[in-house]
Amino acid sequence: MSFRIGGLASGMDIDSLVSDLMKAERIPLDKMYQQKQIIEWQRDDYREMNKLLNELDDEIFDGIFRQSTFLQKSVTSSDETIVTATAVNASANTTTTIEVQQLASAASWSSNNLNYTAAARTLQFEVQDPGETTTRTVTIDLTATDTLDDLVTKINQSSLGVTAMKEDIYDSGSGTYVETLVLTRNQTGSGGYIKALDTDTQSFMENDLGFAFGGDDIMDPTMAGQNAVVKVNGYQMEKTSNNFTINGINYTVKNTTTQPVTISTSTDVDSIFDSIVSFVDKYNDVIEKINGELTEERYRDYPPLTDEQKEEMTDKQIELWEEKARSGMLRNDSILSGGLNQMRVDLYSSVTHSDIVEGFSQLSEIGIETSSNYLDRGKLIINETKLREKIQENPDAIYKLFMADGSTFEEKGIARRLRDTIDNTIEKVEDKAGNTLSTNQQFTLGKRLDDIADRINAFEDRLMDIEDRYWRQFTAMEKAIQRMNEQSMYLMQQFGAGV
Repeated sequence: MSFRIGGLASGMDIDSLVSDLMKAERIPLDKMYQQKQIIEWQRDDYREMNKLLNELDDEIFDGIFRQSTFLQKSVTSSDETIVTATAVNASANTTTTIEVQQLASAASWSSNNLNYTAAARTLQFEVQDPGETTTRTVTIDLTATDTLDDLVTKINQSSLGVTAMKEDIYDSGSGTYVETLVLTRNQTGSGGYIKALDTDTQSFMENDLGFAFGGDDIMDPTMAGQNAVVKVNGYQMEKTSNNFTINGINYTVKNTTTQPVTISTSTDVDSIFDSIVSFVDKYNDVIEKINGELTEERYRDYPPLTDEQKEEMTDKQIELWEEKARSGMLRNDSILSGGLNQMRVDLYSSVTHSDIVEGFSQLSEIGIETSSNYLDRGKLIINETKLREKIQENPDAIYKLFMADGSTFEEKGIARRLRDTIDNTIEKVEDKAGNTLSTNQQFTLGKRLDDIADRINAFEDRLMDIEDRYWRQFTAMEKAIQRMNEQSMYLMQQFGAGV
C-alpha cells in the first residue's frame, strides 16, 4: 500500500472521493455476492424439498409398506376378568375357546432361623429357569462390611433370577414376628433350580440364611412353581407363564374358569384405515409444499441486499425485502416437477401383478381418487365409507395393491413405485444441491459456489489494486499542489523582498 496524503494541500475530502469511486468499482462484486446468495438459497430450498421427500418415504415405509399394518386385528374376550388377548401377528379372523384350569405361579424360598453374619465371601450358584434346558453360573461377592440389606441388594442386582426381600413373619409357636428372608423367582412355571456350586456357598445359605437344601445341593423351594394349565379349543396344554402366544394371538390368563371363555378376532378396520389416511395426508402435504415452491412468484426486482443496503434499513424492512428476494428459487424446477408427475403416474397406473388378479388393481377401487379441484394439483381424496368397506372385505388385497413385487413397473405395487420415484428424485436433487454431508465439489450448485468464491477473491484483490491506484493518483496530485503552493509562496516572498 502506497503512502497516502488525504487532502492537506488541496483541501479536498480525498477519503470520501475514493470511497465514492470505489462504490462504483464494487458494483460487479456486489452482483457476485448477490449471485452467491441466490445459489445458497436455491441449495437450501432444494435440501428442504429432499427433507419432505424423505419424510414421505419414511411414512410409506413405516405404514402401508409393512404387511403387519394390514394384519391388525381387534380382539374381544367374553370375560376379561378371566382372559384378555391382543393380536400380535394374526393373519386370519378366528374364534377360540379357552378354559383355565390352573394359573402359573413362581417358586419361592423362605429362610428359617436367619442368623446372618457379615464376612467377605464369594457365593457361586448354578441356575436353570423354568422351561429351560440351559443353565448359567452366578457369582455374588460379599465384603466384610456388607449388611443384610446389602446382601438383599446384591441378590436383586445379580442374574440369580429372583427377587429378595426381608419380611417379618408371625411365628405362631413363639407368638412373635421373626425376621425372614424370602426369595421369589422372577419367572413363573414349574421346574428349574438354584444349586450351590461349593460347600462354602451351601453352608452360608443353610447356616447363615436358613434355607433348606435337598439332594444334589439344590435349594428346596418353600412353595414350588407351577405351570398354567389351559384348554384351547379343547386341547389341553401347559405354559410356564400366564402370558403366552398361540397363532399370532397373545393371551393373558387371570383366573381359573367355570365355563369356557370365547376370544374372537376381527379385522381392525380403524387402525388400517388410520394408516392409509396417514399416508394420504402426508402425500398431500408434501405435494402441496413442493407445488408451492414450483409456482412461487419470482421477484427479480428484489435482489439480495448488500451489507451497505441493510445498514440503511430497519429489521422489518429487511425481513419484508428478503421474503420477496427468496421467493421463487425453485419456480418451474424440472427435477421436482418431473418427480411429482411421475408420482401421479405411480398412483394411477393399474397394478397388473398376478398376486392381485382377484383383488384390487387401482386406488379408485378402494375409494381413493384425485381431487376434482384443479387448485389442489393432484391431491388425494378418500371416500371413507368405501375405503372402510374394502378394508373389511379384504385387507390383504389392499396390501398387495400397495406392495406387489414385480420386475416391471406395471407389476409393482403403488408403494414400491412411489419409493422408487422418491429415491430417484432425491438422488437427482442431491446431485444438484448435495446434502449436509456433501462437499461443494460433489454437487452442481456447490461447484458454482466455489467458482463464484474464487471470482470474488480475485475481484477483491483487483479492488485493492484499484483503490491503491486512486490513492497514488490523489497523493501525486496533493504533492503537485503542495509544490505549486511552495513555489507560489517563494515567488511572493521574492516579490515582496524586492519592493
